[in-house]
Amino acid sequence: MRNLSVSILLTLLFSSCSHKPYETKPNIIIILADDQGWGDLSCKGNTNIKTPNIDKLAETGVTFDRFFVCAVCSPTRAELLTGRYHVRSGVWSTGAGGERMDLDETTIAEVFKNAGYATAAYGKWHNGMQAPYHPNSRGFDDFYGFCSGHWGNYYSPMLEHNGEIIKGDGFIIDDLTQKGLEFIEENADKPFLLYLPFNTPHSPMQVPDKFWEKYKNKNLAMFYRDKEKEDTLFTKAALAMCENIDWNVGRISQKVEELGLTENTIILYLSDNGPNGFRWNDNMKGKKGSTDEGGVRSPLIIKWEGNLRAGKEISEITSGIDLLPTLAELAGIEVRTTNPLDGLSLKPLLVDDDAEWQDRIIYNYWGGRLSLRNQKFRLDHENKLFDMENDPGQYIDVSEKYPNEYQQLLLAKTNWQKEVASELDRDAKRPFTIGHPSVFQTQLPARDAIGHGNIKRSNKYPNSTYLTNWIATTNKITFDAEVLTSGNYEIELFYTCPEEEIGSNIKLSFKDSQFEFKINEACNSPLLDDRDIYPRMEGYVKEFHRKKVGTIYLEEGKGLLTLQATLIPGDHVMDFRLLLLRKI
Repeated sequence: MRNLSVSILLTLLFSSCSHKPYETKPNIIIILADDQGWGDLSCKGNTNIKTPNIDKLAETGVTFDRFFVCAVCSPTRAELLTGRYHVRSGVWSTGAGGERMDLDETTIAEVFKNAGYATAAYGKWHNGMQAPYHPNSRGFDDFYGFCSGHWGNYYSPMLEHNGEIIKGDGFIIDDLTQKGLEFIEENADKPFLLYLPFNTPHSPMQVPDKFWEKYKNKNLAMFYRDKEKEDTLFTKAALAMCENIDWNVGRISQKVEELGLTENTIILYLSDNGPNGFRWNDNMKGKKGSTDEGGVRSPLIIKWEGNLRAGKEISEITSGIDLLPTLAELAGIEVRTTNPLDGLSLKPLLVDDDAEWQDRIIYNYWGGRLSLRNQKFRLDHENKLFDMENDPGQYIDVSEKYPNEYQQLLLAKTNWQKEVASELDRDAKRPFTIGHPSVFQTQLPARDAIGHGNIKRSNKYPNSTYLTNWIATTNKITFDAEVLTSGNYEIELFYTCPEEEIGSNIKLSFKDSQFEFKINEACNSPLLDDRDIYPRMEGYVKEFHRKKVGTIYLEEGKGLLTLQATLIPGDHVMDFRLLLLRKI
């Protein structure tokens, strides 16, 4: 009897200390790379790189061979999040507010949160900063990362956690992954959705030395099909960054295994567009920004141990718009949205080796260029037809050889432009919102501002820029703003100003309200320009001084929020990076 009691006690103790898969719904982990091409994995045959952890996902999961996303970052993210073509959700740009999804869109986070899931996003959001476009307003309980399109420094950079500005901890991908590991541990006993939108190998090309050392003097064996277009230094940097991603994917997989969650966790791995440079991509035409095959074909791996057949390969064409309905059906969750989905659930392809699956058309649109893909053909943006089964490199126009198929795709293209692309209104006025009740403060970065007069942006790619050359009282910085809640707002400023330039008076105004303050503390940090492996296109960033300067009353409504100097004792007012407005 005593032995039986001890046995029962030990069983209860063991059960309370281990993480048994709960008998409810599967966890979801979505890992999204940024600017990694289809060919930037060793499991795709690229001998220039070794990605053992992602390869293992493919070996133990299901691989989609013809999976398509968008040509650039924010549209792909919008389609993944909503299950709808990005033009329907109002996403037309990667900045200037055009990256924001319309507010009547329902996100995958909202769908799963409504089904009882804990939700988190750690990384590059790129679908809106100010609430209600912010990830915390769109279904994610926890957010750590940045909302911009690219970031200027990958080593302990300025980031945010649920709207609060903080400093990162180490190399950004390692840091984002660490937050993901902590989230998995904290939610191991209940269903969770973890979205990890990484921001590499997007430039600037920065990566820890232990990865770069493997590539610095490496002789590459595989190249882009037009070898003279390839910059091998850039390629090496990108591949080193991809190996860092792979290492972090291994950390995620290991944590899931350690907690005993493998049979109750679905892990997805994909990228957001084609490679960000000319490098080996299995002879495909195009790279990031192109709607040709090489610009929009992405790896997709889905692993659900014990539920999906290991090593299975799916050749049917699929798309980023399919992920929301697929994951919802796998989890047994009903998708309730205001707007109909464009995507299809891929569950039949995943679970049935003889699934009936009708041919379909996938539309790739960016910058006015529309390309159509069905199982056999691609109709490109110039209306050339390519037989992708026999000519995957898009060398020969076969429109005359297949006149019926050509006319059918031309008609489908015309109809989609009329019925879907027409929903996109680039001229729609969507001001930058202030004071939404779902967040405690609003960020207004230089990226979203307009400089007038002499004021210049630090780089033509605005995402992590600051405004400089503020030299006259006639100069001003404005935000097209809409205050959602009237009240007093505490003002916090991020700026730099050398000692010899301090003393300028600044007026912040909105409608009939204004507040004046003085720049009376110096901060003159250097540019952070010593970590790049390859010369960057984007501007360099620096550390900005953070200072609370006062309070202003903001009345509900639309108008221009304006910063203007009333007194400039030196030659220059300041370099401006960010305003924080906190409702009191």
